[in-house]
Amino acid sequence: MTTIFDKILRKEIPAKVVLENEDVLAFHDVNPHAKVHVLVIPKHKMARFSDMVSVDEKIVGRFFKNVAVVASHLQLDEKGYRIVVNCGEHGCQSVEYLHAHILGGEQLPGWDG
Repeated sequence: MTTIFDKILRKEIPAKVVLENEDVLAFHDVNPHAKVHVLVIPKHKMARFSDMVSVDEKIVGRFFKNVAVVASHLQLDEKGYRIVVNCGEHGCQSVEYLHAHILGGEQLPGWDG
């Protein structure tokens, strides 16, 4: 199934890119929920977070390391930020392509999770 993220990776749909390397593409969310809202998608396509159980741990590690690299690139380290990964219908995943949200740049609402 082709998703909007597949089309962004193929440059069929424009995106405001923050960082791209051999492992990930990071770009600003078009519907931001914080002052800074960037999505990070792996170039090794997985539909859901739960798909990571069958993927080589090096790919998983590089994905999460790159999420941290993008947050640092956005200069969010000093004040902090939130990383959100939604999985499936009950997790409110809107695109069937694994992606991490980096939210920051302002005080985020509390969460008692």
